[in-house]
Amino acid sequence: MDDLYTTLTEQRRELMAAKTLDSDLDLAYQLQMQEAMNASLALHNPATASSSRTPPHPKPNDDDDVVFIPQSPNGDVLDIATTLMLEDMNRFVQELEDREQSEAETRKLKEDLDRRIHDQKLAVDIHNIPDQQWEKYGDNYHRPYRTPSSSSSSSKALVDSECFRLYFKGLVSEERVRGIVVNVAGAGVGICDSRDNLILESRKNLEALVNGAVVSSEVAELQALIEALNKALNLDLKSVTFFCDDYMLYQYVTGRVPPRQSKIVTLVNQVALLQRKFTYCNPSLVARNNIKFAFKSARDAIVSQIIWAEETSKGKLKETCVICFEDTDVDNIFSVDGCLHRYCFSCMKQHVEVKLLNGMVAKCPHENCKSEVSIDSCGKFLAPNLVEVMSQRIKESSISPTEKVYCPYPRCSALMSKSEVLQYTKNVYIGVEESGARKCMKCHYFFCIKCKVPWHLNMTCYDYKRSNPNAHPGDAKLKSLAKSNRWRQCLKCNHMVELAEGCYHITCRCGYEFCYTCGAEWKNKKATCSCKIWDERNIIHDNRQR
Repeated sequence: MDDLYTTLTEQRRELMAAKTLDSDLDLAYQLQMQEAMNASLALHNPATASSSRTPPHPKPNDDDDVVFIPQSPNGDVLDIATTLMLEDMNRFVQELEDREQSEAETRKLKEDLDRRIHDQKLAVDIHNIPDQQWEKYGDNYHRPYRTPSSSSSSSKALVDSECFRLYFKGLVSEERVRGIVVNVAGAGVGICDSRDNLILESRKNLEALVNGAVVSSEVAELQALIEALNKALNLDLKSVTFFCDDYMLYQYVTGRVPPRQSKIVTLVNQVALLQRKFTYCNPSLVARNNIKFAFKSARDAIVSQIIWAEETSKGKLKETCVICFEDTDVDNIFSVDGCLHRYCFSCMKQHVEVKLLNGMVAKCPHENCKSEVSIDSCGKFLAPNLVEVMSQRIKESSISPTEKVYCPYPRCSALMSKSEVLQYTKNVYIGVEESGARKCMKCHYFFCIKCKVPWHLNMTCYDYKRSNPNAHPGDAKLKSLAKSNRWRQCLKCNHMVELAEGCYHITCRCGYEFCYTCGAEWKNKKATCSCKIWDERNIIHDNRQR
């Protein structure tokens, strides 16, 4: 490498010397031509020649002979060639430096990997030493890294005996950049040891368009797998298991289903060739959420291709929100956990607020995406009180309607599940299941889960209801209002339902299906009662203007 640098330096010096010599020759050539021009002018007009030996370039009259100074025929060509050669040499030197830096980082990564495996092996050996033996000889037990008793060859043997885990993900996405819809692709790779400790994480931009057509997700996945296998080979790993979340891709690499497209066939063959370079290399089919680090790296590769520096904003990075199509600072872009779809704070704020207003849990706005928006991340754009409401909504959705119970104290009203509040009360109250007494997990006051009122000490539920027939005056008013408006109460979650239009087959938000006329349950999409299913006045609307 040093000899190569010396040769390149010498060639650069010779090129610069040749360029300088060419410039000197060109100057001498120009001077000679100037002298020849002066001599020619002296023959035609002696007075002009005597007044000035080296006149400036005069504007010729119509009667004067025009004399042009020819340029050096090879000067421009040699100058361009020299410049191009110097650029190529500088580019080659930069590539060498980048390669050296990459090799140095790879060596450091291998060194860290050797040390980590050595330390893990040492920890396991120490853990297996009996306590009596450790008390007696523990102070003298040591095994330093890379000593005569722990050489590099033994460390390499430890690496070879370890089976590493490869995670990869290839994504193809349609994004909007400055009002233009573009297709981008990216690959993410994560390499972990056998205990799932991250060793290497990388990302790579992929070509989303090939011959004018958008690449398929399977092609992107295979390219990501090839990148992961190459990274593992660069680390001299011998045994790997690569985890795949695509069923068809798993069928391809295991040979169970032969691919039909020529591009996929070529990539599958490349994967097979790379697998042969390992001592052990087998796939494993997992769910998408088990791809770990690779999915985020692939998404980061896509994001890096759709952001740009705004010239008028002091180089701030911009990204186009795919909902409002506004160019927004990257700092004001929200990334949904799980799917990593990205939207601006303003659009996400409106989306989450509408979902909370309808009593629903906010999910990713992307079409057909089921990733839920986490509470912690919403603090970036939601007010604290709305974050608390969202937390309550998420808790409500996690508890089945038949398990929900609220604290009856007006200043508390905490939501709990019947099973968790029962388990919580068992630690402080004897005979809790028979009595119906429960202790609120928030305010810590006792209440009766059967009567849904504060705890009636020294009084049975029957006696309490007899002495307090209107313990819930609001419930009585609600039932009276429901009866007058012909509302129907869900038997499963007790929510009130009003039929605005449509048939009498009601599906409550808790999932319970029943007849709106009599309340009987629907089973397997069929009525269990003889009531009519619909009424004409609820189906047909008179659109004539009145």
